[in-house]
Amino acid sequence: MSLLKFLAINALELSAPATPLLLQQQQHKQTQLKPLGWMQLSGHPESIVPTTTGIVRKRIVGIEDSEVLAYQLISQEPKTSQIVPAYLGLRELQSQHYIELQDLLAGFKDPCVMDIKLGSRTFLESEVSNKTLRPDLYQKMIAVDASAPTEAEHEAQAITKLRYMLFRESLSSSHSKGFRIEALRLRGRPPLKDLKTCRSGEQISQTIEQFLAARRSVQKELLKRLKHMRLVIEQSAFFNRHEIVGSSIFIVYDDHRVGAWLIDFAKSRQLPPQLSVNHRSPWTPGNREEGLLRGMDELIHAFEEVYARSSSHRGCLKI
Repeated sequence: MSLLKFLAINALELSAPATPLLLQQQQHKQTQLKPLGWMQLSGHPESIVPTTTGIVRKRIVGIEDSEVLAYQLISQEPKTSQIVPAYLGLRELQSQHYIELQDLLAGFKDPCVMDIKLGSRTFLESEVSNKTLRPDLYQKMIAVDASAPTEAEHEAQAITKLRYMLFRESLSSSHSKGFRIEALRLRGRPPLKDLKTCRSGEQISQTIEQFLAARRSVQKELLKRLKHMRLVIEQSAFFNRHEIVGSSIFIVYDDHRVGAWLIDFAKSRQLPPQLSVNHRSPWTPGNREEGLLRGMDELIHAFEEVYARSSSHRGCLKI
């Protein structure tokens, strides 16, 4: 059976859409290069250029792209560079710029994979600075929950983008726990691509239990890796000076190996000299806190709970 190759959405989102001609050229040229059985966990199919050489290419706007700068700085810190995909440099193809990253699935056979987005806030402050009232976002809100708008919002039949984004975060565990399970794939099964509404503590525990399949050795190794990752982040000069929005923990294991990495730095931003963040404090507009380490704390706690009760009954969540 061929290796199943797929990648987390947040590590591989495009910074800008490709032209149809470029996509056709890339797809034609890469047809013979894609690994057999390759697929994407979620996201846009045009978002990556996979290869068979253990490298993934992600398209960027240019050489000054935020993600390029992030990987260049992280690669200068020996400990920090070990908790993210290896950065292999820049490449220009068909007048488009790419970063080349380690393929995190290389060497795994039919693995179980989970993508967990970190942060209490998964949008940049600049994305919600416009205070214009928008009827379209009001309609989106009431389509999900007609009771969500306030009386004033019902009367105006419009809300700001900030209000809508905060509402959207509240639908998942991002707001309450600082992380959310985005997607996962179990061995021999197709990926589950939308788990954002898995938000209660019990739902999260059951999902993690199903993912880990009572493998205590895997549970123990993942806890060790997550705690090490948290310590490295706390001590890192890069993380001390940057706002990290929308990054994810990418977990993968098979019968022989276990891996966990922090991925996606497309929304990392250097902080002004006068600002500092601890990645745990609540966000208020202007303080740039995003809850990265709060999410790590809660995620580790959730894995600890599953490890503690792994010898008892299995979760009943059907996957």
